[in-house]
Amino acid sequence: MKIISIVSLVLGFSAIISCTSSPKEESQAAESQSLFDKSNLVAWCVVPFDSEERSPEERAEMLEELGISELAYDWRQQHLPTFEAELDALEKHNINLRAVWFWIDQDSVGYLGEDNEALWDKMVANDVQTECWFSFSPQFFEGLSDEEKRQHTIRYIADFRERAKQQNCTLGMYNHGDWFGNPVNQLAIIDSLGDDHLGMVYNFHHAHHEIDEFPALLEKMQDHLLCINLNGMEEGGEKIVALGEGNRELEMMQAIKNSNYQGPIGIIGHQDQDVKQVLTKNLQGLDQLKAELK
Repeated sequence: MKIISIVSLVLGFSAIISCTSSPKEESQAAESQSLFDKSNLVAWCVVPFDSEERSPEERAEMLEELGISELAYDWRQQHLPTFEAELDALEKHNINLRAVWFWIDQDSVGYLGEDNEALWDKMVANDVQTECWFSFSPQFFEGLSDEEKRQHTIRYIADFRERAKQQNCTLGMYNHGDWFGNPVNQLAIIDSLGDDHLGMVYNFHHAHHEIDEFPALLEKMQDHLLCINLNGMEEGGEKIVALGEGNRELEMMQAIKNSNYQGPIGIIGHQDQDVKQVLTKNLQGLDQLKAELK
């Protein structure tokens, strides 16, 4: 009886220790798991890359069917007339508008360009409060030195951010290549302006040349990142690769999981094919990669 009692006490004490120490561990495990779960995914590069040219209603239905509850809205001029219909369809199908895209090729501070201004007017009229992911065309910096590029960009972003603040929006600098697409330059801009209503969006498909540097870059970027968009990764390979078909995306995802980043993860449809099939293929690849994460 005494032996049994002692064993019971030891087991009971072990259970108490386990219960008191497990909530934090369980929370950390849950956070790591949820990071790449479907509930944390944002559909990106969907609208202009769909060979089926779905309507706003059809697109929202597709996302709901796939179980993706957020959309970052990439658009072209021909989509401007249906922006209000897009908002209605997203609301109807419980899809959150995570972000809208701005491609800026005007060099005039205080002016986004005709199409961007048209979209901005629609956002204001419909009280859209979201993230504004943006980048600049190479022409924006034509003929400027690196220091002139930095000063010009800071002036432009400072003005754009003031407009965004009034609309309760946050700007996300997007790594679309060239000088502005360099995360080091974007971090320097944040150092100059601060991160109030200003963050970064990191895209794997524009970062094939940064695979080896990604863990170090991520450590510097993680507190400013609004979203990380995944893609299959091959050094020197094709720009767009399906998830699971590259040879380096797993190690990059492992770096994300090991970091402090807990924001959304983008799943892209950048293929000029039936975007539902593209997203489905990437979702399947993501599931395979998740199973391999340590």
